Amino acid sequence: MPTLPIYNKKDIAMDKKILITGANGLLGQKLVTSLNQEYEILATGRHPHLQIDAPGVSYQVLDITDLKQCKEVILAFQPDVIVNAAAFTHVDACEEQRETCWKTNVKGVENLAACARKNMAQLIQVSTDYIFEGTDGPYPEDAKPSPLGYYGKSKLASENVVRMVGIPFAIVRTNVLYGVGTGVKTNFFLWVYQSLKDSKEIRVVTDQYNNPTLAEDLAEGIRLIIRQSQYGVFHLAGADYLNRFDFAMKIAEIFDFSTELIHPITTDQLNQKAPRPMRGGLSIELAKQRLGFHPRRLDDALEFLKHQILC
Repeated sequence: MPTLPIYNKKDIAMDKKILITGANGLLGQKLVTSLNQEYEILATGRHPHLQIDAPGVSYQVLDITDLKQCKEVILAFQPDVIVNAAAFTHVDACEEQRETCWKTNVKGVENLAACARKNMAQLIQVSTDYIFEGTDGPYPEDAKPSPLGYYGKSKLASENVVRMVGIPFAIVRTNVLYGVGTGVKTNFFLWVYQSLKDSKEIRVVTDQYNNPTLAEDLAEGIRLIIRQSQYGVFHLAGADYLNRFDFAMKIAEIFDFSTELIHPITTDQLNQKAPRPMRGGLSIELAKQRLGFHPRRLDDALEFLKHQILC
């Protein structure tokens, strides 16, 4: 695909219209909050209403697996950028519900891409480090994909869809997204936090490594891509590379919970349906250089969440 032009957006940022799918999810909520000050936003999702208070933001019901609905919503709004934060991300469920996984993660992206092509809107597709085998992380953008499970295969297929349609695009890969939101499904941080808060013992693996990503930092990275009219593939993830057990211990330390509640185990003891990358994670050097992306260190991110939760 030919190199796409880079535009100076300093004078035209406010004219951009951004459509966000999956706006009620953790990332979607942070995107709405992050982008609302600069752009005209249409938030969309399957829920009847937007779950957060966002003055000035319009909301419309949209199921990305419904092509007719996609056409109606997207052609009416005429966005300059579509950020697809909608996905089926339950890794084990993807192994059992393959048709549903493919319908959301691949066919849904095909629908968005086809509609984006009508007015050549940029499509920003959120992907994952699960497209890699997980033996040599953290991975750079040009590493060869080799997904282990069906979730990773579906997300790699969605990347290929975006590449082949002939529209301006950015593929944003991330990993272990965490944070707090309104009515969002659980994530690793929330599971550890709530368990320790309730004095429940938990077992956490010591052999899965990655660089966990605060949702606000991911949203900021995507904002930078939009603000700078950047295209291509970017890895947006956390600053610290560590295993899940050490992540859980750090949560306990910052929130003053007992570390004795956290018990180390290895992945094979969990008997999970989907295989996990052991050394996954993503190198963020390119995003630092090209975007000026600088995520919080883990301690700072957890202090940020502590302030959110306790205040």
